[in-house]
Amino acid sequence: MTDASTGPVDRFGVGLAALGRPAYINVGRVDVLPENRTVDAMRTRTRQVLDEAYEAGIRRVDTARSYGSAEQFLAEWLRDRGHEDVVVSSKWGYAYVAEWRVETEVHEIKEHSLERFRQQWPASREALGENLKLYQVHSLTTDSPLFEDTELQRELARLRDSGVLLGISTTGADQAAAIEAAWELRVGGEQLFGAVQATWNSLEPSAGRALSHAHEGGWRVLVKETLANGRLASRPPEPLAAVAGRHGAGADAVALAHVLAQPWADTVLLGAASVGQLRSNLAARSVSLNRRDLDELAAVAGDPATYWGERSALPWD
Repeated sequence: MTDASTGPVDRFGVGLAALGRPAYINVGRVDVLPENRTVDAMRTRTRQVLDEAYEAGIRRVDTARSYGSAEQFLAEWLRDRGHEDVVVSSKWGYAYVAEWRVETEVHEIKEHSLERFRQQWPASREALGENLKLYQVHSLTTDSPLFEDTELQRELARLRDSGVLLGISTTGADQAAAIEAAWELRVGGEQLFGAVQATWNSLEPSAGRALSHAHEGGWRVLVKETLANGRLASRPPEPLAAVAGRHGAGADAVALAHVLAQPWADTVLLGAASVGQLRSNLAARSVSLNRRDLDELAAVAGDPATYWGERSALPWD
């Protein structure tokens, strides 16, 4: 039996993808956001969620250069609150180009280049200071030029050797292949990376074996999109709804308990866009899944290519 009531709050982290910019793809996000998603309104909402998370005992926050103003919001909150015990992870490789517009053809542009790294690392460090402990390549895939760019690899290795933990985040139906390729990448005789952030949820668990291997090998594993960009909370599949009904819990809490049941999941990221969503997510602490529950939840998984195709069709709003 998996007991989620024995203090898993230290395994939770807050992700700021849905809070640092006016538009994102999470289902159910718009309904809980301020009517006018101005910079000031989203800054205030971010602070409210971070305050609630800190009060609950959460000490990890994940962000990225491409999450609009998320790094800035987080930096201001850290400075104002004086929290020295918050561990921050961020990412480089995408640039936010929407200029705070909701309706635009392109919100972010991906580029895994030495120039992009040299632009983004100093900006992240200046904003987040010593709280920034993990810096990740954003959405690494096997076709990334990083794998062939030895100059970029050497630059990253210098950051690694300075004491900053380097990691990757992954996306798409071939997450496992990207994790395996990154695992093999060595510079100066040592692994370049020591952490991975990947999507794993009841609908899309295909990276589980690779993540387990990474965890067993000493990498820190962060799990993102734990609610499938809100789909598991807003329109849960029948088996998930049935398990939730038996436990008298919300679908989001059960879906998160499913992630917590994975022993390799070191940090389970919550993408709440409001204090209410965060409180609902944290109810996962009181959901204890048994073998029957886990077997039924395993039946929710679908084809990875279908999952990622549906994700790519989600609107930015």
